[in-house]
Amino acid sequence: MDRRDALRMIAAAAAGISGGRANAQSAAAPGTSSMMVRKIPSSGELLPVIGLGTWQTFDVGADAAERAPLEEVLREFAAMGGRLIDSSPMYGNSEEVAGDIAARLGLRPKLFIATKVWTSGKAAGIRQMEESMKKLRAKPIDLMQVHNLLDAEAHLETLRTWKHQGIVRYIGVTHYTEGAHEAVSRIIAAQPVDFIQINYSVGERGAEQRLLPLALERGVAVIANRPFAGGDVFRRVRSKPLPPWAAEIDCTSWAQLLLKFVVSHPAITCAIPATAKAEHLRDNMKAGYGRMPDEKLRALIAAAIN
Repeated sequence: MDRRDALRMIAAAAAGISGGRANAQSAAAPGTSSMMVRKIPSSGELLPVIGLGTWQTFDVGADAAERAPLEEVLREFAAMGGRLIDSSPMYGNSEEVAGDIAARLGLRPKLFIATKVWTSGKAAGIRQMEESMKKLRAKPIDLMQVHNLLDAEAHLETLRTWKHQGIVRYIGVTHYTEGAHEAVSRIIAAQPVDFIQINYSVGERGAEQRLLPLALERGVAVIANRPFAGGDVFRRVRSKPLPPWAAEIDCTSWAQLLLKFVVSHPAITCAIPATAKAEHLRDNMKAGYGRMPDEKLRALIAAAIN
């Protein structure tokens, strides 16, 4: 598929985005009545469009005072209809902390737990993934991803077997830079995976050129990491008032506007902003509710940022 084909696919998806969004919103996420949900293409299972990342934010010690704010974050996340929480052995103590808190609050049945394998070698990968499942208290685990494509062929071979055996429910690959998008594209064009996780935001739109259209074509779910471009987009709007047209899509903050830009793309299944503060969590989660931007408003959001 060349650039012209990709642009045609994006145009076709944009033309149908309103209908697709209406269908998504008509199916309620568990425990809620209005958060927007998207289907995992390989199964039809529904996921709320706002998830939770754990990089840096959940990397704390065992002290109760350190973990208390994260307990509130995870409690509010589930109460507001969130399901997908994403971690990695690369994130320090984040897997263990997320697993402990989810167990303490009795939230495991409500959550969709995703983590990653980040090592070289088949045997080392198996050991690491088994350790991650213990830390997260999640076996079977909902989604296991090859982190930053490290030794992807070896780990995907293991994961295809594990999926058949019911040890994992879904498999995928991840990266966080635009320079890796072509490598991710080659993987999903050549072999079956359920998910990719890539960087996508109003400040990092490279995935729109080829990768997101290809994911739509191949029926692969997409998790958007870096939905705030590592905070860069916030720095761009720090001194700007929220535009009045933000009310047309029920946004009361820049965070909501930026997240709605991400999840309104028809290829995106879920965005995973990370936070250790309950007030920021609540603000982020509201981006999954209410009206979503059409192509005209998406263009306005991009212009306001860029």
